[in-house]
Amino acid sequence: MSTVTDPIADFLACVRNGTRAQQPQLFVPYSKIKAEMARILKEEGYISDYSIDTSAAHPRIKITNKFVNRASAIMGLRRVSRPGLRRYVGADEIPRVLGGMGLAILSTSRGVLSGREARKQKIGGELLAYVW
Repeated sequence: MSTVTDPIADFLACVRNGTRAQQPQLFVPYSKIKAEMARILKEEGYISDYSIDTSAAHPRIKITNKFVNRASAIMGLRRVSRPGLRRYVGADEIPRVLGGMGLAILSTSRGVLSGREARKQKIGGELLAYVW
């Protein structure tokens, strides 16, 4: 049995590998934070849909990739805050990814939010990942 020391990086790697291989669907192990990140990706239009599949022995998240002109809507993913070096930002320090064309995902006291939503609510937190 293997353990993953950084489940968020594992989630991003699975999504990155699935999009580069142009897989229509992919499965990642379930956790609350991964489900929230998938919700944000769906709200922002980077994936078509996601659902929680409990039919297997361990629950997992089924992600349906979104393709635009036979290419994935996700061009890149990058883990920012990691277990060895956490990165926290204030509400006025939230970066704009690709000048607003990308997405920053934050873990805040009000849950996992996109950078745009965190700026609107004037709340900072741990900067989890960039998506573009």
